[in-house]
Amino acid sequence: QVQLEESGGGLVQPGGSLRLSCAASRIIFSIGAMGWYRQAPGKERELVADITRDITKYADSVKGRFTISISTDNAKNTAYLQMNSLKPEDTAVYYCHARMLGNVYWGQGTQVTVSS
Repeated sequence: QVQLEESGGGLVQPGGSLRLSCAASRIIFSIGAMGWYRQAPGKERELVADITRDITKYADSVKGRFTISISTDNAKNTAYLQMNSLKPEDTAVYYCHARMLGNVYWGQGTQVTVSS
């Protein structure tokens, strides 16, 4: 079992930046993948960014503005999502995602609101 704990959401003005963090309860990245999804009101959950050892993917809508990265410390992984040049359409609940050995795990979600 893997627990994912997110932090870093909040309210930011258009053009601003936020960094989301997702702390996993164990090492995932060496044998699996981590990523971020988001869900806006009335819309389906969509992929924002995903990273494995070989491939990093971004949604077209965030390319050049968002960056995903992974750190390893004390036998645990933390995934980060650096979000720059935020737009009102980036407003959503952001969910951390991990998959490993055929299993999928989700965080509880963190709200990001971009508004003046």
